[in-house]
Amino acid sequence: MLKPGDRGDLVTTLTTTLHRLGFLPEVSDHFDTRVTEAIQAFQQARGLSVSGLIDSPTEKALEEARWKLGDRSLQIQQPHTRGDDVANLQSRLVEMGFNPGRVDGIYGPNTENAVKDFQKSVGTKVDGICGPGTVISLMRLMRTVSGGAPTELRAQADRAKRGPALADKVIVLDPSTRSEISSLTFDLAQKIEGRLIALGVSVFLSRGASSTPSETERIQFANSVNADLVISIGIDNYQNDKAHGVSTYFYGSDQHGIHSLVGERFATLAQREICARTDLANNRTHAKTWDLLRLTKAPTIRLELGYITNPKDAARLNDPTFRDTVAEGMVIAIQRLFLSAEEDAKTGTLRIEDLRRAGIRN
Repeated sequence: MLKPGDRGDLVTTLTTTLHRLGFLPEVSDHFDTRVTEAIQAFQQARGLSVSGLIDSPTEKALEEARWKLGDRSLQIQQPHTRGDDVANLQSRLVEMGFNPGRVDGIYGPNTENAVKDFQKSVGTKVDGICGPGTVISLMRLMRTVSGGAPTELRAQADRAKRGPALADKVIVLDPSTRSEISSLTFDLAQKIEGRLIALGVSVFLSRGASSTPSETERIQFANSVNADLVISIGIDNYQNDKAHGVSTYFYGSDQHGIHSLVGERFATLAQREICARTDLANNRTHAKTWDLLRLTKAPTIRLELGYITNPKDAARLNDPTFRDTVAEGMVIAIQRLFLSAEEDAKTGTLRIEDLRRAGIRN
């Protein structure tokens, strides 16, 4: 892995990419502070963790950022093609009313079907391959056609259509497998699970008390059960023990103008409920492109419930009563997600008993 101070051809390749993307004024073969700052700016723009280091997610994102629409033909293959050119294609299809699914930069079956639908509409060869002819047709029509974001609007409509009752919902809880916090996150997941089951929800945990499935395995599991929501539960850490507070994350990228509307609303509700019921500092909600958020089909949030490296946060997290309070807040946030604006209540005021009295349980 490249690191500050390195020199050579690999650094030149890295700085060439950063320069072409506009993050670095000139190409260099030296990994100096300017390169670190450029990487941090790239990570910030892509919704990655800002470290200034070339970790695996950053390396993958740099590779995807290399591609512009028209640089190569796009088609279904294994593994699926990924890149900014795919995301650009998906965005253009969405704007013209075609449905490639989530704008995730991955050329999968939904994107192929949307390309075929577009090809049918313009009278070109229908093969699901986005080659030069299809790109030219896209460019021509983009000058005259503009639209909205039907994919996300459909997600909102589907959520509203399902109604406020939790009894028919499927929710996956994904407690962190990190060794120093795994028992705390698993206990919190169980506390949320018990309350949701009492309300008639079908709940799945992505791991057992002592198992450590990989992120890929957990994503595949969540997708296999057709979840309505996925909640990943973590506890942050940082070398400086002054770092403290709770934050939530949802799928989104300012680079591509993408936001999961349902994910963002749920992250906001969860953040507000926890901050209203506890004294954890509010570190707000943030859009990220982490694979867990990007590749999970259902609206997904990542909850970072304080810092285990902060003595005050750690003391609270180790208190079972505190975890009960957080669990209740999360259940209420879930219910509020499915309530209409007229049925909703002020943050921090609903209780699980209120849900039962209102008959929001079958």
